[in-house]
Amino acid sequence: MRSEIILRLDNVSKVYKMGEIEVPALKDVSVDIQQGDFVAIIGASGSGKSTMMNLIGCLDIPTGGSVYLKSKDISTISESDLASLRGKTVGFIFQQYNLIPSISALENVVLPLEFLEYDDALSIKRAKEILQSVGLSDKMYNLPTQLSGGEQQRVSIARSLASNPELILADEPTGALDSVTGREVLRMLRKLWKEQGKTIIMVTHDLNWAKYAHTIIELKDGRILRITENKKQDSEVE
Repeated sequence: MRSEIILRLDNVSKVYKMGEIEVPALKDVSVDIQQGDFVAIIGASGSGKSTMMNLIGCLDIPTGGSVYLKSKDISTISESDLASLRGKTVGFIFQQYNLIPSISALENVVLPLEFLEYDDALSIKRAKEILQSVGLSDKMYNLPTQLSGGEQQRVSIARSLASNPELILADEPTGALDSVTGREVLRMLRKLWKEQGKTIIMVTHDLNWAKYAHTIIELKDGRILRITENKKQDSEVE
């Protein structure tokens, strides 16, 4: 029995206007993302990976076609409802971590819960538990500048998990890391997928990292070139 569809792109196009010039970034893209899948989106620079991620994350709306998150068309709901849906459903992990440098690791993880108006005491308790789960119980009061790149990315992962989202979007999560630390981050994502049932969508230009995923979507010139299932991923990355 197939899983439920958590995300659907239906004939999606995205065109950016640069003065008088129209630049097509995505062209007639249709794909279903099953709940509980680990998906890697790959392709050369300019293939449409970042545009597709922005649409999937409800950070942008399509020029044509529809994006459905949990069966809701993101183009037809209010900005406040979209922000609420995004905040509760989607966690983001960025290449450059996007941590606030003036506050501690713990406060960075608490921040999305404050936006969702969680109880303060529960927010702190939740953040401490997540930081412990990613191996940072002894660094939670450190500022980001007092952490290594790998530790900062683990804080970013912890922050993405704060609201217990169903869907985690990782945009080049290993891009600023060395290969050893990058492998640790990918193993952490696989653990979230396998043990907690999170749906993970990762953009990467590195085919070695794509092997950690179950489904690989390859983009070229704004279109889906192919979708493949990586049946060997366990033996290749464990």
